[in-house]
Amino acid sequence: MSLIVGQEYSGFELKEIAEVKEIGSTAYQFIHKKSGAKLLFMENEDDNKVFSITFRTPPNDSTGVPHIVEHSVLCGSRKFPMKEPFVELVKGSLNTYLNAMTFSDKTMYPVASRNDKDFQNLMDVYLDAVFYPVMYDCPEVFMQEGWHYEAESKDSELRYKGVVYNEMKGAFSSPEAILDKEILASLFPDTTYGYESGGDPDVIPELTLEGFLAFHQKYYHPSNSYIYLYGKMDIVEKLSFLDKEYLSAFEAKSIDSTIQEQKLFSEPKYVESYYPASANEDIQDKTFLSLNCIVGKAEETETMMALQILEHFLLRTQSAPLKKALIDANIGKDVLSSFADSILQPSFSIIVSGSDVDQVEAFKRVTKETLEKLAREGIDRELIEASINLLEFKLREADFGQSPKGLIYNIKCMDSWLYDASPLLGISYEKPLEHIKSALDNRYFEKLIETRFLNNSHMTLVVLKPKQGLGELRAKEIRTELAAHKAKLSETEIENYIEMTKKLQLRQETPDTPDALATIPLLKLQDIEPKSEQLILEEKNILNTQVLFHPISTNKIAYLNLYFDAATLPQDLVLYAYLLAELLGKVSTENYEYSSLANEVNSSTGGIAYDVIAFTESHSAEVYYPKFKVKAKALVKKLPKLMKLLSEVLTKSKFDDKKRVKELIAQLKSSLEMYLLRNAQQVVAGRVLSYFSPASRYNEQGLLSFYEFIVDLNKNFESHYAVIQENFAKIMPMLFNKNEMVTSITLDKSDYDIFAKEYPKFLNVLHDIKFAKQEYEFTIDKLNEGLMTSSKIQYVAKGANFNRLGFAFSGSLRVLETILRYDYLWNRIRVQGGAYGAFTQFRRTGNMVFGSYRDPNLAETIDVYNETANYMRNFTVDEREMTKYIIGSMSTLDTPLTPQMKGEVAAECHIRHITQADIQRERDQVLATKQEDIRSLANLIDACMKENYLCVLGGEEKIKENKEIFNNLKQVFN
Repeated sequence: MSLIVGQEYSGFELKEIAEVKEIGSTAYQFIHKKSGAKLLFMENEDDNKVFSITFRTPPNDSTGVPHIVEHSVLCGSRKFPMKEPFVELVKGSLNTYLNAMTFSDKTMYPVASRNDKDFQNLMDVYLDAVFYPVMYDCPEVFMQEGWHYEAESKDSELRYKGVVYNEMKGAFSSPEAILDKEILASLFPDTTYGYESGGDPDVIPELTLEGFLAFHQKYYHPSNSYIYLYGKMDIVEKLSFLDKEYLSAFEAKSIDSTIQEQKLFSEPKYVESYYPASANEDIQDKTFLSLNCIVGKAEETETMMALQILEHFLLRTQSAPLKKALIDANIGKDVLSSFADSILQPSFSIIVSGSDVDQVEAFKRVTKETLEKLAREGIDRELIEASINLLEFKLREADFGQSPKGLIYNIKCMDSWLYDASPLLGISYEKPLEHIKSALDNRYFEKLIETRFLNNSHMTLVVLKPKQGLGELRAKEIRTELAAHKAKLSETEIENYIEMTKKLQLRQETPDTPDALATIPLLKLQDIEPKSEQLILEEKNILNTQVLFHPISTNKIAYLNLYFDAATLPQDLVLYAYLLAELLGKVSTENYEYSSLANEVNSSTGGIAYDVIAFTESHSAEVYYPKFKVKAKALVKKLPKLMKLLSEVLTKSKFDDKKRVKELIAQLKSSLEMYLLRNAQQVVAGRVLSYFSPASRYNEQGLLSFYEFIVDLNKNFESHYAVIQENFAKIMPMLFNKNEMVTSITLDKSDYDIFAKEYPKFLNVLHDIKFAKQEYEFTIDKLNEGLMTSSKIQYVAKGANFNRLGFAFSGSLRVLETILRYDYLWNRIRVQGGAYGAFTQFRRTGNMVFGSYRDPNLAETIDVYNETANYMRNFTVDEREMTKYIIGSMSTLDTPLTPQMKGEVAAECHIRHITQADIQRERDQVLATKQEDIRSLANLIDACMKENYLCVLGGEEKIKENKEIFNNLKQVFN
């Protein structure tokens, strides 16, 4: 039906209708008259529907109250009175997205699903959670999700425990997170952005139960809400549901949630702070320097878009002039940037990592002089246009990986809607983009540099220095504080803590009743499509080269993946292949200086990336296919240019600029250090698998082993440089060779001929030499390492290969993943243990890994893993619960894929010899799983755990306390 502005629909008055051509949607803005709720509906043909409710939640301290409330509302509600409705949904929903997110000034509760009934269920559970949480009547929720004093007996030490408390301890184990916190605190000393909305672990214990509940009571009201619906749906039905079930019960009221503006400084400010480093860690060249400023207001949409472009060409591309100036001046090892545009007053940061405090003045001087020169003499127009092209490509492509489009648009809408401006500003990009393009002849970006940077007095310089033993010192201080606190307690007060701890443990250990579980709405197995989605692949041949064609509508974009055979590389050169992947596109070629090359790539393509990966055979961890992968995308009309650029990079790259190669290796070391901390669970999972799996041992060379290789190259560059050149000269003809290469191309069927015409020109420049395949003999050893850092938490992994132990993969293992992750491990490791989370993975190859992340424990978590088989032997649930686990498992199999991802999945299944029949068999097995199938897998888990392959990355003190568990202790950062 047609909706009319000014009309009322189930209590919602339609205020405005607008076309948003950029995202193919019609936007309807409503106000719910009784409750004051604001609602935006983006109508389009996307079947991946999105709902979210957002509240403006500005904190006035760093206790993390917005974050703790976000966790806690999902721990039971009026209609759904079980302990974890969120987890029950994950177990038994076909959701394509289900999460909650705390930002610096808002809290979002988004869900997505392609199934209409499931979508309605998700909306119902989330709305009941935010408006009617049980936490008011159950203080144990605050204790579990926020923090509490844990006391098990009169004689035991008091401990701080809580999920958010440990999550934030983990977050602040990263110097990047500490730097982000210090930057915001420096720029916004008088407003909400100066506080840590996620919670500072040193401040979280100041939050009281009363303050926690008062925060929810104040902000979680429809008058302070922003409801968002996206996709193909009956909006009249949804409005009726929202009004009848929830909003009509509330009266509109004035809520003071307005975010105050920071009064601008009259002069810059200087801040110095510290981050923890291990006692034995070399802290030379590990200081961060950051120049930061407020650059405007969120509603200045065009300026914010221009600043995004400016950030890219100034600091993020290989031709970036400010980055180059800072690197050339030896200010630090790498130059980074941060543009925070999802706040009322967006901020911009220029960051140097791998520096020292004595570089502060040089940092300020070089930055100022470079910006002044650019503003005075002008910026290379090709550089600007290349960055504009890349942004425009991404906007039009709208490929957000596994995140639903509607969710990303929701976040962009909130960037203005939250501050009382139109929610459509951030997604209506055509006009501001065209104006930016048309203004290039008018010193547009030069003026931007002058007004937003050079003439900006609201600027801070933050220096973040490493301090050895800081983490251990703070841990001792906390123990002392807790001991002093306990000494002041009366026996009655101590007994009260013990009683509270027991009450919490009882709640955690008591299963939900069948009646409570039955309140969660559940789909039926009949609602699930029994057939797996078809792999889209046509095998073709061009000049005796295998081409995998994926005819998919791509909106005139070509997605090209090249898989070069890397099995010809001698084993001692494999690490150099990983290095080559990092340097390609960043060094000069025969026809392009490296900065010009970057401009060409950004002007003509959507990006080119390089990687090394070993693809395993379908059901074997012993057989694998090493590939050098090139991933590129461009508009179909730009395919000729893409082919020329690929030819240039792969066959004419030069490594004779010693200074440039040295710079890149230093940058790589710095970025890898940050990557290893950010992705610690991937690091330990990959490491433990490498102890027994040859394929995983190969792939692990791209993780911690690669970092160690780079550390050595960086430290001893002068003696290694000639070797690098020699080895690259050896491996490039082996890699960029048409023999046994596989090409994957995803585009519209009608555009294939354009590709087929251009591709032979590229193939003809590749090497055509047959090299013998190598036999790799990796040392497979039970290293069982304790990887020590200055972290305050652990990442604990155990793994094994069940095929070698006489077991076979089946779809039931997918269901077991869901059961363990969201039942056994969730309860034992997250709820009771206080970790942020835990996971399991079972692969067709037989490789299996258990992992925890941001975990305060170590030995206790390993005990939980070891006891898994006992849990499984006693696994008994009713048919409804079993159905729930199966449906939850199906949601992971049916994740919506973008056109690019569909082509990539089909190509990699082909390389691994995974057939459509294999995929369908796994799906059939998932759908047919019974609880006795889960019980029968107990022996598999038991046998794997007894293999006792384990790896932990975490705090040095904690690992040394448990040194008897490990065969090797290893300092990660030296």
